[in-house]
Amino acid sequence: PAFASLSSIMNRRNFLLTTSMLLPASALADSPKVQTLDGVLHWLDRLDQAATVRSTTDWKMQAVLEHLAQSIEMSLDGFPQAKPIWFQATVGTAAFAIFGLLGLMRHGLTEPIPGAPALTQRDDWKAGAQRLRIAVNRFLARQGPLHPHFAYGALSKPDFARAHVYHVANHQDEIVVS
Repeated sequence: PAFASLSSIMNRRNFLLTTSMLLPASALADSPKVQTLDGVLHWLDRLDQAATVRSTTDWKMQAVLEHLAQSIEMSLDGFPQAKPIWFQATVGTAAFAIFGLLGLMRHGLTEPIPGAPALTQRDDWKAGAQRLRIAVNRFLARQGPLHPHFAYGALSKPDFARAHVYHVANHQDEIVVS
């Protein structure tokens, strides 16, 4: 009965997110992914050297990279729309804790950040890669406070860095580089 009440409050995405977190890490593990923000910068360098880079989802590469940049930028500048405090303190905190235990995250790969500006749907992804590079460098240089995550709530800089790395690594699943 308590679960039925909770599941009726949560939207489909949150329900799927919560249930997917119950999978063992081995069921989610794919190929090696970025593990640090410096690793994200090196990954962007490798993309620059690739013959082709494309997304396997409905989002074009420019949109994917802009989305990743938005997430980092919003940790510095503020998220436009937050989940309710009760959500952040329960489902959001639990999700981040489980992602930390697994060392990875899973989320809808074509779900925009709530309230974020529209993404540019272009195959030419170089501007998105540059925006992501700038966002990562801004984050690394940041000495002051960060804004609460829209779903996880307040995070320390090391926790936010892990969240950003997990986010990029999850989106690597949708990117084909050749």
